[in-house]
Amino acid sequence: MTDPDAGRRRSRCLRTALVAVLVCSPLTAVPAAAQAPAGTALAGRAGPPGPTVPPGLRRNLVAYYDFEHPVPGNPAVERDQGSSGTNLDLVNGGASMRVRDGAFPGSRYSIQTKQVAPATAGNDDWKAGVYSVTGVPGLHAFNGVRAASIMGWFKTTGPNPGLNSTTPDPADRYDAVGLAGLLSGDSQGHNVRALLEVISVSGRLRVVALGRRVDTGSSQTFAADEDWQSVLPPGTWVFLAATFDFDDGTMRLYKNGRPLAGSYVLPGDPWGVSGPPEPDRTSATDPRGIKIGGSFPQNTEEKNPCDCRMDSLMFLDRVVTAREVRQQYHRAVTRHH
Repeated sequence: MTDPDAGRRRSRCLRTALVAVLVCSPLTAVPAAAQAPAGTALAGRAGPPGPTVPPGLRRNLVAYYDFEHPVPGNPAVERDQGSSGTNLDLVNGGASMRVRDGAFPGSRYSIQTKQVAPATAGNDDWKAGVYSVTGVPGLHAFNGVRAASIMGWFKTTGPNPGLNSTTPDPADRYDAVGLAGLLSGDSQGHNVRALLEVISVSGRLRVVALGRRVDTGSSQTFAADEDWQSVLPPGTWVFLAATFDFDDGTMRLYKNGRPLAGSYVLPGDPWGVSGPPEPDRTSATDPRGIKIGGSFPQNTEEKNPCDCRMDSLMFLDRVVTAREVRQQYHRAVTRHH
């Protein structure tokens, strides 16, 4: 005859044995993503973006960093809330780069990037990014892509451009200020596929969108007409957006939800989009990473540092419309989600 209590007794014994094993055995630490070398793509999405991001943008939000989601156990790495799972290294400054200065209501933290020792040739600038010489697999959405957009909040906090630590002239300054960019598929840590930055154009600093369709080809720059310190007033949070249509060869810039008038720096068709085949796409290579607040996220060189704070950086694999840029800005500042 079958004992009806036998199954229950066996289940209790198994549970007791399991508890004994868990209590008595030493716990094995799970290797933290943060233990990987700087500049490594660290897969581990933090979860879906918060209500600040409109639903219409979420599908194309490849990478998103609001600096509210450090990797557990290592605040020197920021978790991606986009679809790519590409975590971001806070280079040189680590956790100290996180500051209680959110760009808009509801945001608590941003990151500080800056030049540390401008009189010394070294690799100690505070910047953020990720780099892989073989390409970052999580950024595959930007491989052979027809378009891209970069959006985010920026506040200048010190003298920009910084002193050039790579030249012997102590008064020499860089000719650019790096904001946020997506590296090309053959990048050494500087060359980009899509970039928001401040750069000298004909001897005048201007806020620009700079894009490159083919890795080995020419870049093109769309430069805002407005004075760069009017676009980015010192000590003031500003929402910037740049769009890159690699199929029709156009770029756009926006400040606080409104288009910025501007012009292209190079004449003609530097991206080579005229004629067949169509549509035109970028090189079929995974970007080698992301750079924020300066070049060379692998920390092998210093170039174009930004004494800035940055919040809620978004990298999308399509052109964001003027209406969507406006909606994203107002959604953040009004908190009407």
